[in-house]
Amino acid sequence: MLYNLLAPLAEDYTIFNLFRYLTFRSGGALFTGLFIALICGPRLIAWLKGRQPNGQPIRDDGPGNHLIKKQGTPTMGGVLILLALVGSTILWADMNSEYVWAALIVTASFGLIGFVDDYLKVTRGSSDGIPGKFKLLAEAAIAGAACYWIARLGSPTLALPFFKDVLIDLGWFYVPFGILVIVGASNSVNLTDGLDGLAIMPVIIAASALALIAYLVGNAVYSSYLQVTPVSGAGELAVFCGALIGAGLGFLWYNAPPAMVFMGDTGSLSLGSALGVVSVITKHELVLVIIGGLFVLETVSVIVQVVSYKLTGRRVFRMAPLHHHFEEKGWAEPTIVIRFWIIAFVLALIGLATLKLR
Repeated sequence: MLYNLLAPLAEDYTIFNLFRYLTFRSGGALFTGLFIALICGPRLIAWLKGRQPNGQPIRDDGPGNHLIKKQGTPTMGGVLILLALVGSTILWADMNSEYVWAALIVTASFGLIGFVDDYLKVTRGSSDGIPGKFKLLAEAAIAGAACYWIARLGSPTLALPFFKDVLIDLGWFYVPFGILVIVGASNSVNLTDGLDGLAIMPVIIAASALALIAYLVGNAVYSSYLQVTPVSGAGELAVFCGALIGAGLGFLWYNAPPAMVFMGDTGSLSLGSALGVVSVITKHELVLVIIGGLFVLETVSVIVQVVSYKLTGRRVFRMAPLHHHFEEKGWAEPTIVIRFWIIAFVLALIGLATLKLR
């Protein structure tokens, strides 16, 4: 909004030329998102506590110590992230960008699904929310509509990392593929969200990497130099990612151990979908598998556990997802969280390295 209002004034007032720079507006979005989250956090947490006297329902099949350590902590803190993210993006992004609108609508829609799921869990006092099949169907419908929109804005192609100018025309398969990326990313973050601060920092790290990618692929000069597929207009998503980083940092202030609030499905589903839709727009879906490798590991651990148990009756891990396995081995929660953050950071660097290794 500031871009649309103030950038035209640059012809008469040089100071407003700042609003033409993506780097400036991305930084502004980051700090604004952080500010909104920090300011609104205490009141929102107090409001959630007042309506959730028993806090988030704890899974019976989870680690036993969670019934003691995490009982009474309110959930639905993803509302705080969404408020900061959406507000900051609208303030700093070019709101004529359809890519920005696509990212906002997908993120908010997945957040709404998560909100309903969290609401049902809290009101029922149970860990059962929206039936899984119905939730996946709703997610797929939203992601499918978004991918169709994105394909009409650009081209239904898949870029391969490590290869120069290699584009695979997916045709109508582009929409199912995009659904897989967005829904997969969303639910992978959801599975990772099991310890205080565990999911939000890897999301911030992945969003930082995607912000750089969006900036580079949206710039004709840099994309040509790096020999990556240019996507005209995608650079504006750097502002969206900046807002996501700021909102995430603000939430982490209250989610750091011991957490004052959990993001719930409201936060995890929306954040994962945000990463997914940005990767689809920038044509870095396969690179997201590397950048978000921690989320992939958590998801694979669940798949392996379920398949192994059904086929052999044995468990590969003491408990899935993977972070619970290490809890059961006796690792302290902060140890797991910080080590997983380190893994996420290293994987993000490896993912960014693909920009040059071509």
